[in-house]
Amino acid sequence: MTTYETSSATRSRTHSWEPRPEMTPDILTMTGREILQGALDGMFPPASIMSTLGFRLTDVGDGFTAFEGDPGDHLLNPMGTVHGGFLATLLDSALGSAVMSGLPAGAAYTTVQLGVHLVRPVMSDTPTLRCEGRALHVGRTTATAEAQVIGTHDGKLYAHGTTTCAVLQAS
Repeated sequence: MTTYETSSATRSRTHSWEPRPEMTPDILTMTGREILQGALDGMFPPASIMSTLGFRLTDVGDGFTAFEGDPGDHLLNPMGTVHGGFLATLLDSALGSAVMSGLPAGAAYTTVQLGVHLVRPVMSDTPTLRCEGRALHVGRTTATAEAQVIGTHDGKLYAHGTTTCAVLQAS
């Protein structure tokens, strides 16, 4: 049995989210970019993973998206650095959304491969990180994208990644 001492410095973190909107006929006629722009403009609630981990969609373009995330001590791994899963999720969000921004109305995607390279540690006090994703290919059945996580405070590369997505056409 393992025991540890707790201190009065226990912290808590609360977040809330709105449920995903129903796939109404109006939404089904929107392109991926229009849906992402609607989320950016507040027309749709953000994906719940964003409030869970503390990041947000900040930019949308043709084949391009950007997210910004705020590390913190709620994301630490046992070694005392921010868990790589935070960076992997930030990358996956920018990569998938970059693909989504190139999809026609009624199409969807799912990640089938995610490659992540963590090149610099992120500490709990690291300022905001920006992740920019760019679609390289969006076809009828597959899509690929690449992304980088850059420190907004120092311009340094913290992580980069790639994805392959399956494109799901409306039936």
